[in-house]
Amino acid sequence: MQADFSVELGANDETLAVPWSSPDGRLRYYDLKRQPDLLLYVEEAARYQELGEFLAAVNSPQSRLQSAKCDAWFSTELNEEEQVYGACCKFVSYVDLFFAEAEPRLSFAANEDFAGRLSKLLGRAPEISAAAEFVIRRGYFEPEAGRDKEPQPGHYITFYLLGYGDDELDARRRWAIGMKLVENAILQLSMAKSLP
Repeated sequence: MQADFSVELGANDETLAVPWSSPDGRLRYYDLKRQPDLLLYVEEAARYQELGEFLAAVNSPQSRLQSAKCDAWFSTELNEEEQVYGACCKFVSYVDLFFAEAEPRLSFAANEDFAGRLSKLLGRAPEISAAAEFVIRRGYFEPEAGRDKEPQPGHYITFYLLGYGDDELDARRRWAIGMKLVENAILQLSMAKSLP
């Protein structure tokens, strides 16, 4: 499985505020780490079982991470670099992830180390027509109780996953395999934190 990470911290690059909500209030952040039952309200998790399973795992007590946002879709638009997969379509998703603990969340080095180790671990996975990319970005997080009222600046990781195939079913099948590989890698690295 192809996996890599990059950094987007420029003034015009995307940022994330947690908690967030859409202007109309229809979509919003759910703290699935502290309230896993709220997963029922995440439309994408209901629509795509594999994404729901990933969100449940990444927000579990065994994971160092938690999720902020997600989406998934099918596309027939492939760029030149994607021609290497010999596919005519792809199934794509993204999940915005951040450290559940404040200290590593605020540290660029911790985010870079995690994304680098995750990419390296996934690079050892079996070869499939899927690609994962982890983009480190700037985030602003609700201050912890008893702290300043200003949002805390820190970092988060946008995890993109693309599964390629000859039709939507084929692409989604490869995407689902990739999703499970990333889920397992995140849990493995989370547990390694406590090892000497």
